[in-house]
Amino acid sequence: MSDATPHAARAYVGISGWVYPRWRRAFYPKGLRQADELAYASERLTSIEVNGSFYSLQRPTAWASWRDTVPEGFVFAVKGPRFVTHIKRLGDVDAPLANFFASGVLALDGTLGPVLWQLPPTLAYDEALLDAFLARLPRTVGAAAELAARHDERMEGRSWFAVDPGSEAAGRPLRHAVEVRHPSFETTAWTDLLARHDVASVVADTAGRYPRLTATTAGFAYARLHGEEELYASGYDDASLDRWAEWVRDHLAAGRDAYVYFDNDAKVRAPFDAMALIARLER
Repeated sequence: MSDATPHAARAYVGISGWVYPRWRRAFYPKGLRQADELAYASERLTSIEVNGSFYSLQRPTAWASWRDTVPEGFVFAVKGPRFVTHIKRLGDVDAPLANFFASGVLALDGTLGPVLWQLPPTLAYDEALLDAFLARLPRTVGAAAELAARHDERMEGRSWFAVDPGSEAAGRPLRHAVEVRHPSFETTAWTDLLARHDVASVVADTAGRYPRLTATTAGFAYARLHGEEELYASGYDDASLDRWAEWVRDHLAAGRDAYVYFDNDAKVRAPFDAMALIARLER
């Protein structure tokens, strides 16, 4: 496990995605334009996972717009593409990784937080495959820009990775976290592998459907709360939120940033649970 981060540790709490029609009039006020939903959410939360990047490559103009919308200190986590994790299944991914980082994600600049890699439930533990994949991940913004420069022809005319190699931004660390869903990952071999690469093991609360790994394997911590009793639907009561607040405080005390994202969006619980956790951490 990595040493504690040298800066004052911070908590980043938010939601997975922000564009949900059923949230309108429940979380988003009546009459709020869809174009203003990110601004509204980012004023009440401290981080959001971009999950649209999981389904398709976003355009540079979108990344830049999101960067310019959120307040100072706000951070985006970015979900890596399912083309890498679910279709290519982590193999032969040099070009897809280059295309992803060339798509404009680096335009987030100072608002860029960890990159999340969610593996499919059908992908079992394969140490050689996973070691090779983790070794390919760029560990600084500059390294990500160098990787992006190797994109294929599909990105011509729609790429952005203009990072000055000698700039402060180029040296900024780029964090990665992995969420697994196959029971074969419940082994110390996996957590040891993550620790060697300084990649965070995601603590996933999935109402018991998928493995819940709790080992700390990097210099930061990452949790995804999909629902305590019903996947993507059930909320978190006061006792549960108190426990998660303690989880965050423990990591902060150890010098680790802690990222927590609520993905229990089906019944519009996610944003309210996130705000409730933030309120607990501010006491």
